[in-house]
Amino acid sequence: MPVAVVVGTQWGDEGKAKVIDLLAETHSHVVRYQGGHNAGHTVVVGDQRYALQLIPSGVLYPHVTPVIGNGVVVDLPTLFKEIDSLESRGISCSKLMVSSLAQLIFPWHQLLDALHESRLGDAKIGTTLKGIGPAYADKALRVGLRVGMVRDIPAFAQLVRERATAAREMLVALGGETFDVEAMVIQFTELGTRLQPYVADTVNALHKAIEAGNNVLLEGAQATFLDLDHGTYPFVTSSNPTAGGACAGTGIGPRQISRVVGIAKAYTTRVGSGPFPTELIGELGDKIVDIGHEFGTVTGRRRRPGWLDLVMLRHAVRINSLTEIALTKLDVLDTFDEVRVCVGYSLNGAPLDGYPDDSELLGEITPTYVDLPGWKQEIRACRTYDQLPVRAQAVVELVEKYVGVPVSIIGVGPERDSCVVRA
Repeated sequence: MPVAVVVGTQWGDEGKAKVIDLLAETHSHVVRYQGGHNAGHTVVVGDQRYALQLIPSGVLYPHVTPVIGNGVVVDLPTLFKEIDSLESRGISCSKLMVSSLAQLIFPWHQLLDALHESRLGDAKIGTTLKGIGPAYADKALRVGLRVGMVRDIPAFAQLVRERATAAREMLVALGGETFDVEAMVIQFTELGTRLQPYVADTVNALHKAIEAGNNVLLEGAQATFLDLDHGTYPFVTSSNPTAGGACAGTGIGPRQISRVVGIAKAYTTRVGSGPFPTELIGELGDKIVDIGHEFGTVTGRRRRPGWLDLVMLRHAVRINSLTEIALTKLDVLDTFDEVRVCVGYSLNGAPLDGYPDDSELLGEITPTYVDLPGWKQEIRACRTYDQLPVRAQAVVELVEKYVGVPVSIIGVGPERDSCVVRA
């Protein structure tokens, strides 16, 4: 069972790209299984920083075949901008495969996204306005256009024309912006033609790779608590970033998965609206944001900071069947006098039995904290667990004790090799 899944366990931005990059060295294929260009994954190699939105992080290794799976929604202008940027820096994208079953994003999806958010006013979701939700809505309505349709360009052009015309009528009726249908047909006919060499039957290709004994790594975007079903609804994404979504988004069955790595920061952040039990507002929160550079890779938005929440993390362990945890950005807490970790919730003075199924309650609960003394020294040079200060080890061991799975990787800096890997 040579398939591993990497999934975020919080509200995203946990440092998944670095862990994926670390694991990709021993895998032949790295596959994005859901989301779109609203996700930003950053990898630092030496003095080079790579910000990826659609192409899997494994592209930085020449031996890896990067795959955009069927569960992804693909924005073609972003995809080719990313390909051009990588290739201009000497990173080949010639092996990239894009699933013929993946859905395409069009400008009308982005216009609808912005229109919907503006109508919500103060109750807005806080989307990235990339058209992700409307594209997934079209998929569910069975009117979306798939990547494989570009194999027949004349037919694809006509389908774009029909969908664009219908979308324009809807936008105008709702008071939104209009657009030039024929200009859009020309643009996407050109993009579709350029896409043709990358289009592939990725489901069969991945199964052949597995049957040949290759290791395959499945990469999620966003995170568990942004999952459409299990997240803090309605402040969620429009797909399933959880490990179960990896199966649907790639066509690989659950019995072929042997390893599920959950990525968690040593603190918590989220972007956009929604409840956040351990949120830090004030000087300590600002300190985390400044040291951790907590600004969105795609949007540049400031992330909301808070303490590590083990109630959330234990729930993520259950939902994803995590086999292990990668605890990232522990070094951000190097200068803190005290590190707080949430180990329980209470509501109106009564303890809650685990993570609530009503996300509205998260705005009302009171966290129960364990306060640990800070280690007050830099850990970036640590490469073995024994090299970590005892007080930093105490954080790791509290996580393991509370959630019941081992911490196998500990991030101690942004660089590719700035981590402690435990056997």
